[in-house]
Amino acid sequence: MIDQPLFHYALRLGDDSLILGQRLSEWCGHAAALEVDLSLTNIGLDLIGQATSALGYAGDLEGAGRDADGLAFHRDALDYENCLLVEQPNGDFGQTIARQFLFSNWHWLFLSALAASKDATLAAMAAKSVKEVSYHVEFANDWMVRLGDGTPESHQRLSAGLDWNWRFVEELFIGDDVDNEMVQRGIGVDKASLRAAYDARIIDVLNDANLPVPKKHRAITGGRRGHHSEHLGHLLSQMQFLQRAYPGASW
Repeated sequence: MIDQPLFHYALRLGDDSLILGQRLSEWCGHAAALEVDLSLTNIGLDLIGQATSALGYAGDLEGAGRDADGLAFHRDALDYENCLLVEQPNGDFGQTIARQFLFSNWHWLFLSALAASKDATLAAMAAKSVKEVSYHVEFANDWMVRLGDGTPESHQRLSAGLDWNWRFVEELFIGDDVDNEMVQRGIGVDKASLRAAYDARIIDVLNDANLPVPKKHRAITGGRRGHHSEHLGHLLSQMQFLQRAYPGASW
């Protein structure tokens, strides 16, 4: 019998990384400088690697013959359980950095806590991934300060990007039945418990960047239940094109 809560927990872990990794891949060859292009690509590759591990584990738990590739390329948008933040469009560089900043700081806190999971596989994946995400945080935080405390235009663009993405932050800390069972079993993370540390990290960087904390928005949620924005469907149409056009193709 499938351990449904654990399956969905691993799936969500993989979906977050997969979708954000795909988003960052869209910058490849389009960033403003070669160094930034390589940095965003490397972060995207880190996330795809993390997604491969988590989705592979989800496939093993499901026991239905779907591996990481099967779960990545043969599900519809309604079957994805990523948070809404990671599927938001890149926009300009400021919007991309704001999204990365908000997600990576949460991701680091979440993975640091997950490394103590009673599930040995999840704990090992988290312990490995948190080392990579430390760089993601450093990169995003540094660019927040450089753009926020830079020119009037960079400040304005970053502020707009931060305001766009801020309304999706609340979902990162809201648990549901899957989260609650995983916490009770000592496997998952109490996401609400991360909020104080997260807010402190965010405010500290915003102060350095001479940026105000965005005004509170009504929380927009639903990603964990498969209720996504229109942006995910467009993303998947590109990401899944080859597998959809040539089912079962191998290289």
